[in-house]
Amino acid sequence: MNLARRCTSGVAGLAAILATLGLESVAQAQDRSIEYAVKAAYLQKFAPFVAWPPSAFPSPSSPFAVCVLGRDPFGANLDQAVSGQSIFGHPMVVRRLDHVDGNSGCHILYVGASRNQSPPDALRAVRGAPTLTVADGGAAGAVIQFVLKGSRVRFDIDTGAAAANRLTISSKLLSLATSVRPDSGSS
Repeated sequence: MNLARRCTSGVAGLAAILATLGLESVAQAQDRSIEYAVKAAYLQKFAPFVAWPPSAFPSPSSPFAVCVLGRDPFGANLDQAVSGQSIFGHPMVVRRLDHVDGNSGCHILYVGASRNQSPPDALRAVRGAPTLTVADGGAAGAVIQFVLKGSRVRFDIDTGAAAANRLTISSKLLSLATSVRPDSGSS
């Protein structure tokens, strides 16, 4: 989390300087770049705090797939975050998809904007699959929703959505969430 604080404070300083120079759009682009670098790091860091059922991995050497649905806001940041990493002995890989279903093999799925599948449709398609769904705030039914609190990237957790996907979230991760909802109500 210190990296996020350092990045956020550095961006805030840069934004103030650029705003003074009348370059607000450049500052906003830089803020967005840092925001998604932090989110990419979170995607990789969530994994050790979630328990997947054994059926989530076809074999002991199966990769741990971090998937991005639709437009990829992370760029190389996500590839760098998972490069050389493994979770529970499974090498982490990044997959970019235009459409998902319950058999997509995603362990973590960031639900972005896709021309082929809306976020609500994607979340319904993987409901019940052992997939940690992550979206930006406002995507009802995601297990984790990123939210901005001030200039910091934070997250909310829906334990009902996690249970529906046969996932258990560690109390350590729950304690870091800005809010924990026991049930998404989207059964």
